[in-house]
Amino acid sequence: MATKAKPLQSAESAHFTLRPMTPAIGAELLDIDLGSDEIVGAIPAIRAALLEHKVIFFRDQDITREQHLFFAQQFGELEIHPATPKDQENPEILRIAYGPESRGQENAWHSDVTWREEPSLGSILRAIEIPEVGGDTLFADMHAAYLNLSDEMQRWVSGMTAVHDIARVFARRLGKRPEELHDKYPPMEHPVIRTHPETGLPGIYVNTAFTSHIKGLSEKESGWLLDHLYAQAANPEIQCRFRWAEGSIAFWDNRAVQHFACSDYYPARRAMERATIKGDRPYYDPQAWSAAE
Repeated sequence: MATKAKPLQSAESAHFTLRPMTPAIGAELLDIDLGSDEIVGAIPAIRAALLEHKVIFFRDQDITREQHLFFAQQFGELEIHPATPKDQENPEILRIAYGPESRGQENAWHSDVTWREEPSLGSILRAIEIPEVGGDTLFADMHAAYLNLSDEMQRWVSGMTAVHDIARVFARRLGKRPEELHDKYPPMEHPVIRTHPETGLPGIYVNTAFTSHIKGLSEKESGWLLDHLYAQAANPEIQCRFRWAEGSIAFWDNRAVQHFACSDYYPARRAMERATIKGDRPYYDPQAWSAAE
């Protein structure tokens, strides 16, 4: 088994109180107001916390949609999701809402928008309306998932390429034929094991939502290997679980984690708003991990 990379330097404690949620992943950042005029000065420390813990959480944030967007923009340019209504005032916000007329559909392990040529850096999700119970979101550390593979499996899958397809999820949701979506968003090839561009850590980068197959393998071989890699996220020892409350915000690194939104609250209502930060093209660099250590 490969040696786990050394942890990053802890975030500066002057801007907030950091409380880890598990030994592997997740931390709450307390005593901070994301709507404050001074929030810009805390961005480097928040980014350090994100890189170290892979998903960070904020409680009791009474902020507007504009403040949500401003905070997200401090980490990079924001994307516009094809599921966002074209006449929406703030197109960078993706509203995800379910209730008596519909069930939640994000209840599978995935990383956001891996069907893009340059998938997202991260997503910032704000609770607008939550059910009395249920509707938690789980997060899995995909570097830890990689470490849990045998040495031989790590060697085998490193350097492989997988295909990611928007139509697997959004053809039905958007009422379009796959060919229509592929005109604008053609299937993309990304490494099965991705090197994180900031930490240098390798992580599993295939997911049940958008990955269609692994190049160079037969359909049966690809299906078996993907099922094995997908299953790694289900290990509770590399997960954290977040219970939402009004004013809660989660910020996760899509390059390092997968998430699962529990749809156990039907027919209650759950409404969230997401801002997604553009990222860069995934790559695999076997030397980066050694350099990070």
